[in-house]
Amino acid sequence: MSDVRVRFAPSPTGYLHIGSARTALYNWLYARKTGGKMILRIEDTDAERSTQESLDTILEGLKWLGLDWDIGPYYQSAHIGEHAEAAKKLLLSGSAYRCFCTKEELEKKREGGAEFGYDGTCRKLSEAQSREKADAGIPFVVRFKTPKDEGAVVFEDMVYGRIEKAHKDIEDFIVLRSDGSPLYLLSNVVDDIRDGITHVIRGQDGLGNTPRQVLIYTALGAKIPTFAHLPLTLDSQKAKISKRKHGEAVA
Repeated sequence: MSDVRVRFAPSPTGYLHIGSARTALYNWLYARKTGGKMILRIEDTDAERSTQESLDTILEGLKWLGLDWDIGPYYQSAHIGEHAEAAKKLLLSGSAYRCFCTKEELEKKREGGAEFGYDGTCRKLSEAQSREKADAGIPFVVRFKTPKDEGAVVFEDMVYGRIEKAHKDIEDFIVLRSDGSPLYLLSNVVDDIRDGITHVIRGQDGLGNTPRQVLIYTALGAKIPTFAHLPLTLDSQKAKISKRKHGEAVA
């Protein structure tokens, strides 16, 4: 029995369009070829847009295509507490820090010609200073502390080959919002770690997130999965196919 574990993780915010169906197909084929397991995870943390009708349509679409799964479906929203705990773990290990900058302050920095990304103002706070502000009730987000050196995130993609992203080109990105809710970047990694995902097979539009997610895997002491980013499904004008732009024509 193979230890390969893949997942298809649609968001129930609309029907199953052809691009997502293609991603599901590649995951299913790889699991069946290797004797591995395919997990169906419903990423339903967008409460405002997620609907039962969309979920039913996605499940019906997968079944119509003849694609089955071995584990699930289960719902990402059921594990939000676990995602938030991961953010706390990053804080405790020194891999992340509290950022108290307001939206207005960040906007002023951008208007003032600030360099690429967040300038690290709150990164410079001592733990005592940071704790004092938090205890005073000042709202904060949690930012990942990207290494500030000449190194890079390097990984081998099964489709695109060697990918390298310099640390200096990755800002200190947010993993937890001020209301305590985790961002997709973090939730996705925590779920993949828990599910023992060995191969992340997804669209090429997810490639931009991968270097940051590799940093999170490393900081959480987890094994980094193998990535395979599929070229996007395009329309006749070579534009990315999407539910919002193309409507039911791509369902």
